[in-house]
Amino acid sequence: MAHVELSLSELIPSLPEELTPVERLPGPDPLQRWADAIPERLRRWVDVVAESAESCLVLDRAGLVVAMSLSCVKMLGLAEAPIGESLKGGAVRLIDFSSAPETLDENEIGKIPPLLSLTSGRLARGLIRVECQGNSCTLDAIATPVGEQNAVVGSLTFFSPV
Repeated sequence: MAHVELSLSELIPSLPEELTPVERLPGPDPLQRWADAIPERLRRWVDVVAESAESCLVLDRAGLVVAMSLSCVKMLGLAEAPIGESLKGGAVRLIDFSSAPETLDENEIGKIPPLLSLTSGRLARGLIRVECQGNSCTLDAIATPVGEQNAVVGSLTFFSPV
């Protein structure tokens, strides 16, 4: 079977490098306490993920968690969503697939779907292993960039236990 690749990038208008930020209002829940400006294109996904029944999260351009569904928080055994924390810096403990799981190094962390989608501007899918409530769990992660290829403002990732 022949391999066909379709690119529509010429048809999509490019976004300016700096997008107009939207300030979140202070309030009682973690999403409302999020003080950093969130671009409008990303904010729409933040609001959807906050209400989602699916296990999912949204990262901003810097790899900070800006939204995590309640089901994802529960699946990972977290007390609350790590809003404002870096996924690289330990919001979730990412471990390797060895029998004595070790924390992933910086190079390997950059290859997990939520972060790879940010840097590549493309859909990313793969298995990741995380520490959940003192145990390890394997998750299928499917991540998509938010924004256009030349102006990615974040990534949206869905998780499913394996």
